[in-house]
Amino acid sequence: MVRRRVTRSGALRPVRARFGGHRRDLSVIMRAVSLQRRSALSRRAVPAALGTLSVLSLVAALPAAAQPAPPDHRPAAPPPRQATAAEARTDALLRSLRDRPAALRAFFRELPKGGDLHNHLSGAVSTEYLIELAAEDGLCVDTATLTALAPPCGAGTRPAADARTDRAFHDALVRAWSMQDLPPGENGHDHFFDTFGKFGEVTWRHRGKLLAEVADTAVRENQLYLETMVSPASEGAKNLAAEVGWDDDLAALHRRLVADGKLDRLVAEARREADEGDAEFRAAEHCGTPRSRPGCGLTVRWISQASRSSAPERVFTQLALGMRLAEADPRFVAVNLVQPEDWDSSLRNYGLQMRMVGYLRTQYPEAHVSLHAGELWPGLVKREDLKSHIRQAVDVARAERVGHGVDLVHEDGWQRTARTMATRQVAVEVPFSSNAQILGVKGTDHPFGTYRRYGVPVVLATDDPGVSRTDISHEYQYAAAAYGLRYPELKDLARASLEYAFLPGESLWQDHPTTTGYRPVEACRSEHPGLPVRGAACRHLLARSARARLEWRQESAFAAFERTHAG
Repeated sequence: MVRRRVTRSGALRPVRARFGGHRRDLSVIMRAVSLQRRSALSRRAVPAALGTLSVLSLVAALPAAAQPAPPDHRPAAPPPRQATAAEARTDALLRSLRDRPAALRAFFRELPKGGDLHNHLSGAVSTEYLIELAAEDGLCVDTATLTALAPPCGAGTRPAADARTDRAFHDALVRAWSMQDLPPGENGHDHFFDTFGKFGEVTWRHRGKLLAEVADTAVRENQLYLETMVSPASEGAKNLAAEVGWDDDLAALHRRLVADGKLDRLVAEARREADEGDAEFRAAEHCGTPRSRPGCGLTVRWISQASRSSAPERVFTQLALGMRLAEADPRFVAVNLVQPEDWDSSLRNYGLQMRMVGYLRTQYPEAHVSLHAGELWPGLVKREDLKSHIRQAVDVARAERVGHGVDLVHEDGWQRTARTMATRQVAVEVPFSSNAQILGVKGTDHPFGTYRRYGVPVVLATDDPGVSRTDISHEYQYAAAAYGLRYPELKDLARASLEYAFLPGESLWQDHPTTTGYRPVEACRSEHPGLPVRGAACRHLLARSARARLEWRQESAFAAFERTHAG
């Protein structure tokens, strides 16, 4: 089998001299953020990760909304929608649990949570499972860097299998390969991205097994849908890019890629690779047998990622492959750009890459686009690098979703960008934990509330839950605690995760549900989720639309959840 890596960050970068801490209490965090705002930090002195978000420290804030940021001509927050009687009773229960941590955690675990639309497969797998896979494959570990290596194990290494019996070695790998117990003073941004290089030798070998573990977790977390990012035919794309070289005339470069069937052969390679992964997944999950595991029932789609720090010809080739693949194979739906947005090469080539995506959209109009944009913060980059990344993703690349979008209010003309996103229904994917760990941004500094006030669709996501040591239930629980969200608002966030998924077919909801409310289309308006569908028009909609079917399944799950929790 050809070696292919499935990574979040790509090659290791030298650790920059930065400062910071981890798992601090809220008062220390706020003082650090205040100091950060007053300081003129250099390019190499950035805020450290603030650790996994502490939900329990914020539980007391459940009934009250978070304080808004200083006035900046933002629209007023929309009034809350009218709750049904069952929703009101469920919300009352939620508020009653704020001093009962175990019961509160159970509530959010059982809450139906739609889909995860921002997920990197290699970073989503639990670290413990990665260690076990490394042991199964006979891999070695560099004892100085704790990086997984191919066998045989020479000097300065030891077998990964030693972690099965040596608890200290096992725990050291967990800390090196995740955000677990990040020491005070170590920079969270660099540690987060460096983990991918440390366990990368494990992940490229087992796409199907990785997916099996992630899918089972998603189902246990009461999710119905997953879009996860991988690098299809990575070595083939690298070789083809080297063969065709670079041409600033993107149309000419694309013609060179497709000439003589070169790109189509790469698409075929990616599809064979996906077939192998599917077979490994089905075997690991025992799909179609009496021992079938929960993940077999999860709807999964792939997003093809391009490595933004690579040479321009390789980025363009990966993007073209991903978009052509999305039009050729229904398992693939979109493209994205990965690796740190603040790296020098990422900043230098950002505008060019947006132009690449914009051009390729004209060639592959059926392929979807979701872009990491605005995963930046003052002090991490210079002021001029904060001016326009989200705007370019929306206006130039015409992204349908934006991942992170954290630096929104630091961009020039950000209000116009927010209005454009609301008008075009460009959703923002919000992974609270990684935003805190990588950028040190949380609470009222996060633009979550700003996006909602402008009517921008918001979906909660995990990003890299294996690395972050978190899960989607934690993200919903944090949203409730930090921003005073009530149960109906949490329910609508879950609905948004399916409404703005790259699913085929018509929606169960009327247009622009984020601003007009989640009201069923006429065909299904008289139906009752959880009961048999009576009307022929609604049955026909659910039969022909994969999107509407999943949305109806979620509404049925909400009906059952509310019956259980409404008292």
